[in-house]
Amino acid sequence: MIPENVKTLIEQGIPGCQVTVTGDGSKFEAVVVSEAFEGMSPVKEHQLVFATVGEHIASGAIHALTIKAYTPKEWTDRNA
Repeated sequence: MIPENVKTLIEQGIPGCQVTVTGDGSKFEAVVVSEAFEGMSPVKEHQLVFATVGEHIASGAIHALTIKAYTPKEWTDRNA
């Protein structure tokens, strides 16, 4: 699997999100910014992202996925 495939899966599962995926082969890191994370705990945010790629984790196509999830405000504050 390539990063672009992982990015597409996350974008399809969380409409309107902004995603950057790095990595290769089976280990990836995703930075996901979405209004869907508003009011969620970090655990719930990660569960939402993992749900978009769960089938590929189960099959072994994705071995590891590191997630950094932010609301748009958190992302803006972090990069100010």
